[in-house]
Amino acid sequence: MAKRFACSDIGMSCGFVASARDENVLVGKIAGRAKKEHGMYSIDSAIMKNVRAAIMEA
Repeated sequence: MAKRFACSDIGMSCGFVASARDENVLVGKIAGRAKKEHGMYSIDSAIMKNVRAAIMEA
């Protein structure tokens, strides 16, 4: 089943929403967006914990 993530689910207001069939692929999309749009070249463990907790079944 597909997975879905929205930045708004972790309190961000950028409007980014992504989905993928696999959670690891989705995390890659999220990391790519964070790097490209927000200049985050690494995501610390606390943020990643929040991101993973916010991933839902689509």
